[in-house]
Amino acid sequence: MRRLFLLLCFSEVVGSLLLVPSKASDEESAPRVHESVVAPAPLMGLLLGELTYSMENLVSEDGAKPYYLAYTVYDEESSIVMATLGALGRHSTTRNRKLSIDLRVGDYRLDNTHQLRGGGRSQASGSGNISLAIDDNPESIGHTLWYHTDKNFRRATKRMTQITTDLKVKVEEEDKSDDFSRETAHVYYEAPATSDLDLKLWADRLRRVSAIAREYPLVYNSSVTLGTHVGTRYLVTSEGARLQTAETRYRVTMSAGTKAEDGMDLEQSDDFNAALVGGLPSEAEVEKAFRGVLDQVLALREAPLAEPYIGPAILRNRASGVFFHEIFGHRIEGHRQKDVTEGQTFTKKLNQSVLPEFISILSDPTKRRFGDIDLRGFYRFDDEGVVAQRFPLVDQGVLKTFLMSRTPVENVPASNGHGRRQPGKAVVSRQSNLIVESSKQVSFEKLRSLLVEECKKQDKPYGLLFEDISGGFTTTSRRGPQSFKVLPIVVYKIFADGKPDELIRGADIVGTPLTCFEKITHTGDDVDVFNGTCGAESGWVPVSAVSPSILVSTIEIEKRTREQSRPPILPPPLSDVKQAAGGHGE
Repeated sequence: MRRLFLLLCFSEVVGSLLLVPSKASDEESAPRVHESVVAPAPLMGLLLGELTYSMENLVSEDGAKPYYLAYTVYDEESSIVMATLGALGRHSTTRNRKLSIDLRVGDYRLDNTHQLRGGGRSQASGSGNISLAIDDNPESIGHTLWYHTDKNFRRATKRMTQITTDLKVKVEEEDKSDDFSRETAHVYYEAPATSDLDLKLWADRLRRVSAIAREYPLVYNSSVTLGTHVGTRYLVTSEGARLQTAETRYRVTMSAGTKAEDGMDLEQSDDFNAALVGGLPSEAEVEKAFRGVLDQVLALREAPLAEPYIGPAILRNRASGVFFHEIFGHRIEGHRQKDVTEGQTFTKKLNQSVLPEFISILSDPTKRRFGDIDLRGFYRFDDEGVVAQRFPLVDQGVLKTFLMSRTPVENVPASNGHGRRQPGKAVVSRQSNLIVESSKQVSFEKLRSLLVEECKKQDKPYGLLFEDISGGFTTTSRRGPQSFKVLPIVVYKIFADGKPDELIRGADIVGTPLTCFEKITHTGDDVDVFNGTCGAESGWVPVSAVSPSILVSTIEIEKRTREQSRPPILPPPLSDVKQAAGGHGE
């Protein structure tokens, strides 16, 4: 018999979590144990048993051994309940366990994750989406761990050979920092995630609310959806980290779509986010929000098309949050400063001014809520086991640090707890809760008057107000232009001569980050939250951005692409004109 599978009973217990900074040092420190009354789940023992065996016995023919090994299991149960026009379209619940293996050969200074220049990004691709038994069956789990650890070890040793050759034939590297930082290992256990959400109650509720769309025959598609995530993460590392953390997330989304007479497809949506069942909205609140979405998409259907424009604009709080997330947040993710394929907009700008001096930006994954709004970017430990930390990214306009995983960069040798990923992906530095603060705040009414003043100063007939933004994307690779595109969904013209505001459609914000930042002149005092899910190299992760409205002296918009097909030929079945048209029957 090869070995015994270990069902270990840990003596450590946890409860209150001390958020202390991780540290980099020449010697590995002892794990920091956090007090608790929760015992580790049996799965933790199975993971630790296989990890210990692999670290003691895994060796290649040429003597290479792993210097670091981590097993992370994401045990997740997800439910989706979706209704449209009063009928359920989907009602499903899935449960799975996904295993991620992080295995490194070499040493902290140089290992198999080092960038192969000319061969892609600096990070290895990850261990892939490995399914693990949802039963705590020692044989099944042990076999999966053994097989995929061996597979990852072989791949790591092969890549390490390529890296060694690469360093001999390529020019000297600009950033000579280590490949992996030494961090304090933490031991922390909390109870596995559970939920008492009544899905049947919500299915009935969504049926009733979604039926409201029957009153809007020109809305061609609509839905009201409840999505739930109930997850427990189990992490063990060869450095001594033992983490068992739980997370629940709930989101109610209302969406509607139509097509304008000129062929443009139009979409509107709104959502509620909650970390606990008690934070979910009432039926009346969902109904009100859904009517708002339906009314807004029909208003857009009648709105005139936007024309290319350069001039002053206001980005309303939530829209401003997306703006900072896309054009600032991604560019200060630590791994981008080291990757030679990246544009490295801010790499050499530490302790230099990058924003107006009245703006400061914090990253704070320890913050659960802002006012009465749950923040999706909250977590206790990142996906490398580093404790979450609050710290300034920009202080009075001056860049202080980057968002860091355990991949060091020049002048920033340690993690600050921002190594994140979707299961199966390789960890990279990612955003969490991005919080924009300002010492130059005015009321929103004053911000509007300042916009009008700026229009007159520039001899512009109108400025723009971006009420809401659905998302966007940014190019950070140096092979492409260092530009961004942000996708507004509600935009108004604010006229300098006092005419009523005019809703427009089909406008995209475009630009380059350094030029855009220097155009910010004032901020509002109306801070609000954008909750979303961000996709990048390490997959999709939940994030939040907290920001006031901002006034920019110059912004550029361009026309959005649109379909050329006309609206449906026949009237919709719900239309009042169906009888006159003789269609669809009773």
